[in-house]
Amino acid sequence: MNLKQSKRQNVKLRLGISGASGFGKTYSALLLAYGITQDWSKIAVIDTENSSASLYSNLGNFNVLDLKAPYSPEHYIEAIEVCEKSENIEVIIIDSISQEWNGKGGCLDIHAKLGSKFQDWSKVGARHQAFIDRVLQSSCHIITTTRRKVDYSLNVGSNGRMEVVKHGTKEITRQGYEYELIVNFELVNNQHKCKVSKDRTNLFSSSQEFVITTKTGEKLLKWCHAKPVTSEEVLEKINNALSISELSEIYKEHASFQQSLQAQFINKKEQLEKLIHPKNFSQNGVGNIV
Repeated sequence: MNLKQSKRQNVKLRLGISGASGFGKTYSALLLAYGITQDWSKIAVIDTENSSASLYSNLGNFNVLDLKAPYSPEHYIEAIEVCEKSENIEVIIIDSISQEWNGKGGCLDIHAKLGSKFQDWSKVGARHQAFIDRVLQSSCHIITTTRRKVDYSLNVGSNGRMEVVKHGTKEITRQGYEYELIVNFELVNNQHKCKVSKDRTNLFSSSQEFVITTKTGEKLLKWCHAKPVTSEEVLEKINNALSISELSEIYKEHASFQQSLQAQFINKKEQLEKLIHPKNFSQNGVGNIV
């Protein structure tokens, strides 16, 4: 048992895309995967959605494994292993994992066939966890899609008229799955816009909606290979900042250092403000903050 210095090396992405039917989960996953690999032949899709991935075969020559019922955890694990053993595969898309939970032969079905007794959840939970562990331990990058239950509301459209809007609500899988992921993208409408509900990379703002493109995958791969930034490097950037706007970008870029280097950010901001508003300071250099 030894302590070692933390390093980001050989990181494999664990990404999730969730949304209601028709919001673009499969298409978004494919663009994300291509951004990571830059080679369609290095992508494998485990398709449980009636060959929906094949509808996008015009994008490139990616590989498809059609997974049929029963959608047991063990069947999913077997599919992952088939993809891993295939030469050249770097990204596995599991489209979707919802069938593993509530599809024919999935966890809820298994529990029902055992008699729906509470004590049987331990058996079902262990099988489900084995599937989650296999996803997390894969030698490939993994992108999972997850269905969301659908709800509707009446909203005022851009033309001022009332319109019916479809929303995705709760993810159809065991609660807490998104906490296992590095990034979880939640598609919010049928224009493929998404928000980020979980982000360990600090690359995305949870408050801003955007459309997933190949550039999103490229950004994530760059994060995988990037050498972790040290506090000394961030401090050097702070000291070298020439404007408040530049300092603000450094602050946003290095969210994990915002608290530990808060005093340094504030001091640098005050220095830059003195340069912008010299009349607010006396001739002897003593600041008069207004």
